[in-house]
Amino acid sequence: MGSILFEHNRKAYEAVVEMLGRTGKAAVIHPTGTGKSFIAFQLCADHTESNFCWLSPSEYIFATQEEEWSLAGGEKAGNIQFFTYARLMRMGKDELADIKPDYIILDEFHRCGAAQWGEGVAGLREMYPHAKVLGLSATSVRYLDNRRDMAGELFDGNIASELTLGAAVACGILPEPRYVLSVYNYQKELQRYEARVCQTKNKAVQDAAGRELEALRRALEKADGLVDVFARHMAAEEKLPSQESSGNAGGAISPKVPGAQKDCGRYLVFCANYDHLLEMRALATAWFAKVDPAPHIYTAYSFDAATRAEFAAFRADRSGHLKLLYCIDMLNEGIHVDGLSGVILLRPTVSPTVYKQQIGRALAAGKKKVPVIFDIVMNIENLCSIGAVEEELRQAVVRYRADGRRNQIVNEHFRVIDELGDCRRLFARLNETLGASWEAMYGMAREYYVQTGNLEVPAAYVTPEGYSLGAWIATQRKVRAGKAAGCLDEERMKRLTAIGMRWQSVQEAAWEQNFAEAKRYYAEHGNLAVPKRYATGSGRNLGIWLQRQRAGHKNGQLAKWQVILLSEIGMVWEREEAWKVGFRHAEEYFGENGNLTVPNAYVCADGYRLGKWISNQRSAYAAGMGEGKHNSAAEKRLSAEKIGQLEQIGMVWSVKAGRPGRI
Repeated sequence: MGSILFEHNRKAYEAVVEMLGRTGKAAVIHPTGTGKSFIAFQLCADHTESNFCWLSPSEYIFATQEEEWSLAGGEKAGNIQFFTYARLMRMGKDELADIKPDYIILDEFHRCGAAQWGEGVAGLREMYPHAKVLGLSATSVRYLDNRRDMAGELFDGNIASELTLGAAVACGILPEPRYVLSVYNYQKELQRYEARVCQTKNKAVQDAAGRELEALRRALEKADGLVDVFARHMAAEEKLPSQESSGNAGGAISPKVPGAQKDCGRYLVFCANYDHLLEMRALATAWFAKVDPAPHIYTAYSFDAATRAEFAAFRADRSGHLKLLYCIDMLNEGIHVDGLSGVILLRPTVSPTVYKQQIGRALAAGKKKVPVIFDIVMNIENLCSIGAVEEELRQAVVRYRADGRRNQIVNEHFRVIDELGDCRRLFARLNETLGASWEAMYGMAREYYVQTGNLEVPAAYVTPEGYSLGAWIATQRKVRAGKAAGCLDEERMKRLTAIGMRWQSVQEAAWEQNFAEAKRYYAEHGNLAVPKRYATGSGRNLGIWLQRQRAGHKNGQLAKWQVILLSEIGMVWEREEAWKVGFRHAEEYFGENGNLTVPNAYVCADGYRLGKWISNQRSAYAAGMGEGKHNSAAEKRLSAEKIGQLEQIGMVWSVKAGRPGRI
């Protein structure tokens, strides 16, 4: 089998082979950075006589994984047929019949929980019930989909190997990073807390909170600014213990020598959305001035051509300059970036799942240097949200000790370099003084439920005792969605759900209602080419809503799951792309029939209404010729290039009295 696989992947591979032989299905749940795709590539390499159908969210993810396999010494497999999940769901039975897989690889298999993608996978498995199925993912749980466990749904719980990010760090599979915590904006928050102190009715509470607020202010002012924090931690190189030389037996940090020709490092910088990315990127020159006065800055916020070029340039940059790739969420999943020095989390808020994915980008099995994670929270309210991976590591250490596997423990602690001194402790004390505990607020929520029969608490509602229950309820929703800092474990969520908690915000509920209308339109028409002024039977302006989704996607403001759901029902993100989709169907029709005299009611096998599209092209052509005044807007007219393309495949511009001909 060779030496390409790391030891943990070799063991997982052996478990996969055994489980596939016994049950025909196996799942591997390993965190980002552990090289789990190599397990599937090794399976392909060891079964050259078999056909593999490899499914993945994107071609880009697969191409990157294939490149990493080749760089590690693996041979390119000739027995893999690759398809995206989106492509699979559009394939007809004849196309599926050509695949004939012996094995099916489901990469990022938790994505199969999406309705359309899941139907495509189910159809493939139904056609090939004897094909063995291997699933790979960093998580099997769909947190935004009622916490569905896809390992249970797809593999009947047949998990060949499972590993959390914390456990991978504990046993040394992934390196323990230097975790640097700091803050970049707290003045407005201090002002807001000052107002809360002034509004407090209880004089004793007001005096105590005032003293604590002043102590917090002094502590924050004493903390080093980001310029010095970045300079101190980026200007140091630390080797992992296994890479230490005899001259550096202690693994000490080696500062860079000023003027020396050394690499300033390569970092991913994660932002919240497009506007946040622009704001943070504008601060780069000031923040990193002491590291490199001329950093190389790249941007990635979608999978368009420009982003691919930026990402490729970032990876290829071998200069000694500081290299920064500002991105939103496109690099959370599946794509490995070699040679990273670390990541910078410029996060006002982030969900625990995304948080661990982003941290995982800095960690990679076999890494020679200690990665650096800069957790730069936006404001003082986020100071307490750093414990997700640390808790996983603690649990792993306890479990290894209980199982008698102490010798497997490499890292017992998640090392945090707290650049904020006593700020977190002071902030926690201030909050405790100003507000009630979670348990106390839950008690008030339960009492409200008993009295009203629901938990639809108005946002401005304040209890008779003066506590802002409405604001607290809204905060719990934000914490669960990863949009605010806080501690909300599964047990607390269950308790709130039991007393009528509605977890969706009004905006989220409205989005899902509009999406349901879009889904119905797609089922009826086979596409989402919705006219701008189109309104549904319930009165929702679906055309304008879809237009807003396109604008949000272009600006990086749509959540990844929203983009996925819309893409699954035929969303065309660029107007020009919609025309290309129609032309492709017309081209296929011409190839099969030798003409383009398509009946108006004709619908393609995949549900696309080609007859309607052809009719629209004739109307657009007529508008350009001075006819059809209702369609005379310039954007409705066909360009000469499009006219030429259609005429090459037999377009008939006018059908009169049964005699086709050009106008």
